[in-house]
Amino acid sequence: MTLGRTVALTDTGRKRRHNEDVYVVDPPIFAIADGMGGANAGEVAAALAADALRETADGGSGEDAVVTLIQEANRRVYQQATEDAAKSGMGTTMTVALLENGRVRIGHVGDSRAYLIRDGELSQLTDDHSLVGELVRSGKLTPEDAETHPQRSVITRALGTDPDVDVDTITIETRSGDLFLLCSDGLYSMVGNDRILELVERNRRDLDAAAKALVAAANKGGGDDNITVVAFEIASPGDETERTAEAPAVEPALEEEDTLTEADQVPTVTAAPEATGPKPPRIVLALLAVILLAIAATVVVYLLVR
Repeated sequence: MTLGRTVALTDTGRKRRHNEDVYVVDPPIFAIADGMGGANAGEVAAALAADALRETADGGSGEDAVVTLIQEANRRVYQQATEDAAKSGMGTTMTVALLENGRVRIGHVGDSRAYLIRDGELSQLTDDHSLVGELVRSGKLTPEDAETHPQRSVITRALGTDPDVDVDTITIETRSGDLFLLCSDGLYSMVGNDRILELVERNRRDLDAAAKALVAAANKGGGDDNITVVAFEIASPGDETERTAEAPAVEPALEEEDTLTEADQVPTVTAAPEATGPKPPRIVLALLAVILLAIAATVVVYLLVR
């Protein structure tokens, strides 16, 4: 198995002024970090964590390698938070996928998610480290109630809040055609799992279109948070080029409002002018009128005389 097509897309959403999500697409590493903290500290935390992945990518193999990467990211964020009072309390989620030897190693902290789409089915690979996530797993809250719970944004585990952090790990044996999807909570809090699967499958031949459709759907759902999507596909050796070359681009099924932009407005149709020949001179028309009148008068006189 080998790496196939990849895509990454991030959007501020409709309610936030800044984008505190950061993604990493640096094969064999893929990741998402969703920062938190006041005074733009969330952006700093997410960026520090992402930089740590890029700079310490050669940290071994297996699940231990993923744990090492995330622990280093945690160390950098925690150090900055303790040394800079303005950054105190900042933190970030982090979900990492490491592709190696036909396997994908997932490392996870926080409430970003990793999904696997295989054979037309979507599986969530990570548990949300959030208050509502813990309540759902303990049976104290239903998944439906969790979607509207007032404390659904409270997370129970993050990078940067303690010197060490517990990292969840999982290893997936890959198959040709597998699609791994990483996303921040700005996507799944606005778009349900069934809808995520539907939009990806509808645009499966064009991952760029799929990512745009997901972001558009999240914005249509409210766009309450930053929205980030990272996806990568597993292909058989020599299969990637063939599939990419043959696959026709599918227009994204964007879930935007039914509003025409200036470029999309219905074009104005201008009627073609009526075809006209050269007009006869006015003097000719006048002479014809006089002749007709004279003929008419002659006929009248002739009838009277008889």
